[in-house]
Amino acid sequence: MLSQRVFMATPPRLFSVTRRVLSSATVSASKFEGGVSMVQGASRGIGLEFVKQLLESNDKGHVIATCRNPNGSSGLSHLKDKFSERLRILPLDVTVERSIEASTMSIKETYGHLNLLINASGILSIPEVLQPETTLSKVEKSSLMLTYEINAVGPILVIKHMWPLLKAGGGSGTERSVAVVASLSARVGSIGDNRLGGWHSYRSSKAALNQLTKSVSVEFARKKDPIACILLHPGTVDTDLSNPFQRNVPPDKLFTKEFSVQKLLTIINNTKIQDNGKFFAWDGQEIPW
Repeated sequence: MLSQRVFMATPPRLFSVTRRVLSSATVSASKFEGGVSMVQGASRGIGLEFVKQLLESNDKGHVIATCRNPNGSSGLSHLKDKFSERLRILPLDVTVERSIEASTMSIKETYGHLNLLINASGILSIPEVLQPETTLSKVEKSSLMLTYEINAVGPILVIKHMWPLLKAGGGSGTERSVAVVASLSARVGSIGDNRLGGWHSYRSSKAALNQLTKSVSVEFARKKDPIACILLHPGTVDTDLSNPFQRNVPPDKLFTKEFSVQKLLTIINNTKIQDNGKFFAWDGQEIPW
């Protein structure tokens, strides 16, 4: 009799609520069936090209582009005009954690999840402020701290806050069975590959990003989260970042943004859980730590 009374006492409204919840989840999944990708550092260069190719390669995929000053990016404005339904642009300054938190809340409320997070922001030089050091005597604390904050601390804080949203696998229209976090590093951040020295601030900031990301990947694996964290070296790409340092780069080693991003997206789209914590060059070869 007790079990009968419990069954009979279950309000019919409960089943209605359950149906509404399931229906809502189904609608949400259907609405973003092509997957939701976020590109941090999307105002120009490689980051902007990631946004463009992600939108063009999957006609159902949604992309969130973030940068410090969205109104200052004509490239993002152009893409917004072309892909108004599938592109959202949000302000995010990697040096201000509150702005990362605000973007996270906005993404959670609108999309509920992320399938792909790309950290593309980074600095190498700033006129009158920061230049790669050719000798130890030119190393300054301010340069070390600034590059570390933007190239290492910022991306890890973004991963920290977006982590709860990275639970949805690859999304249809992709080959991925796991969510992917891909952060742009650089071969010069490899300690094992360092034969020339110099560029102390930039090298050490990328080495720090590598170590931080590796530690995050170990934690994700320990907690059995279906997320693969990878690091990517795009090669020497013809962007504002590399422009002052291209003089000695052979023509066949200076890549266009289109070529580099196409190669990097191939790596991202073929990432498996066993790639978690690895460091890849643009051609798919692993780079030593």
